[in-house]
Amino acid sequence: MIRTLTLALALLCLPVALYAQDLQSLLQTHQKIVEKPSRKTVGPVIEALGASGLPEVPVFLERWQDKALYVRKDDGVFFYAAKSAEGRDLIDISTGEIVATGVDAGTLKQIKPNGGVRKVIGEALVQFLLSDPDIERRRNAVDAIARNLSPNQIAPLVASIEGEPDAALLQRKRRLAGYLTARFGDTTEARVDAIEFLSDDLSVDGRAVMSQILETRFVAADAVPDANVSEVLEPGSEALSRDAAYAILVEEHGFPPRLTDNDVRLALEAHVDGGKAGGVPVAQLGDMQNRAVAYDTLAAQGLVQKRVSEGDLDRAFAEWGFYQVYLENDAAVTAAALETQKAIQTKVAMNQAVDLGMDAISLASIYFLAAVGLAITFGVMGVINMAHGEFIMMGAYTGYVVQQFITNYTLSLVVALPLAFAVTFAAGVAMERLVIRWLYNRPLETLLATFGISVALQQLAKNIFGTQARPLTSPGWLDGAWVINDVVQISYIRIAIFVLALMFLGLLLFILKKTRLGLEVRAVTQNPRMAASMGINPDKIKMMTFGLGSGIAGIAGVAIGLFAKVTSEMGSDYIVQSFMTVVVGGVGNVWGTLAGAAMIGFFQKGVEWLNPTNTLAAQTYMILFIILFIQFRPKGIIALKGRAAGD
Repeated sequence: MIRTLTLALALLCLPVALYAQDLQSLLQTHQKIVEKPSRKTVGPVIEALGASGLPEVPVFLERWQDKALYVRKDDGVFFYAAKSAEGRDLIDISTGEIVATGVDAGTLKQIKPNGGVRKVIGEALVQFLLSDPDIERRRNAVDAIARNLSPNQIAPLVASIEGEPDAALLQRKRRLAGYLTARFGDTTEARVDAIEFLSDDLSVDGRAVMSQILETRFVAADAVPDANVSEVLEPGSEALSRDAAYAILVEEHGFPPRLTDNDVRLALEAHVDGGKAGGVPVAQLGDMQNRAVAYDTLAAQGLVQKRVSEGDLDRAFAEWGFYQVYLENDAAVTAAALETQKAIQTKVAMNQAVDLGMDAISLASIYFLAAVGLAITFGVMGVINMAHGEFIMMGAYTGYVVQQFITNYTLSLVVALPLAFAVTFAAGVAMERLVIRWLYNRPLETLLATFGISVALQQLAKNIFGTQARPLTSPGWLDGAWVINDVVQISYIRIAIFVLALMFLGLLLFILKKTRLGLEVRAVTQNPRMAASMGINPDKIKMMTFGLGSGIAGIAGVAIGLFAKVTSEMGSDYIVQSFMTVVVGGVGNVWGTLAGAAMIGFFQKGVEWLNPTNTLAAQTYMILFIILFIQFRPKGIIALKGRAAGD
């Protein structure tokens, strides 16, 4: 088959003047095989088709494979056929033109190659499609090769690389050619070079090629086998148990198999005589020791197979050696593959650490956006706002409503962000003026009141938007992911949220450090009594601060809604993490909130990596970690010194 396909590919480049015959004539030469092909006989036809250089051969192979080829019974001429109202329309296999219409189906015979023949045709067809003008057909051909690597694909694939115009497909062809050469190359040097070239390939396919080259099996031999030995094994070790070692002797060298308890029981049942089996009364055979004695008695009489004892195993293991050998016989190839596999595994581990770090940074930025507003209000006012999550929910629904009126998702996002801030800022100010201002210095009543507001806002959202999740669609330029390599990638939405978090970090620091409002907020945060004595109105500052924190939560809601579900309960998913972020980072401090978000994000991702099948465990361990953390640092990572004095 290799010779056939190589010849077919080489002759594809012959000029038209050298064509000896048209497609119909060629098929007539092999008429019987084409009509009744088999996997063994179809080779010469495929070879002749490839050698012909006819441009219509790829289409013919596709139609033949799809059972769309017909032969006219009276003269044996081949056609493609299509159903019509009057019967069949016959299509010339060379020109593709309809040459007859309304033909009686009874005058035609459909060619139906079996699965094996279709596979051979498909392999031959791939060689043609690798250089097809249609890039989709070329991609499909490469996909077909990648699904089933075969040595006969090396030559046509390599030949198609030089003329490939698409850069991405060219790179994929080169990589695939490397896989094929590594596994099926003609010389050891070529295979070793291909294997070493793949040391930077972190893809799953590349790692699979290394695993296939290093595939092993267990063998038992009375001397060192003439094979590419990977490891000498000791029965009873972690790599090879005693039972597994003896099973190899049974399978490869005909040793008698070990009997199970059920085998012994069935044998005793078959030899019950006079209420006894092996001289032991049936009533006593429930005891395993009596059962063994009875069976050994029968074995001594030659009635049943002897049991294989541990001593028999010891004697067998003393005479036979056990080896793990490579299926690949070339030791130089396996040595190169082993080194390359180790290098790949090291690089994969490093890139997985980078990918995990990027996920942790992304999660930390989400927690920071969700918590920074709460950190400001909690730090200035000392209010435990259980409705903070609902401000996040309000922001997300604001973005959804905007998209109902502005279908351009980029423009809707530009409008939604400031509008969400305005809506939640107003809601926060209203909440502070109507409820919170009457409950200062009464933490229990504040907690209960804000919890009640949280429930009321959730129900209001259900009444307006229903219980079904609403879509908040991201712009097209945020679709997909930034793929660094086959291990490290991060979605563009996560990157956008990270950038948004950085922007808000800078904006908040500017407000707090460079504006009068920021100066007054910091003064009230550190010592409200002293700030009031200096002419600052604490009530006004608290109102503005509560509105600012609520507005930031609304913007966070828009950002979170781009990748998470927008429902009336979405705020509940972030309120606990927000409070934990504030407590761990330090109340009322932006840098502390950032540090707390980073700590919680990295810790949660670390636990998820250790236990990826149980996301609930990450939440549980995170809470336990925070409980332990605040025992040693109750004021958080970055504590406000002035606040302690003011309190």
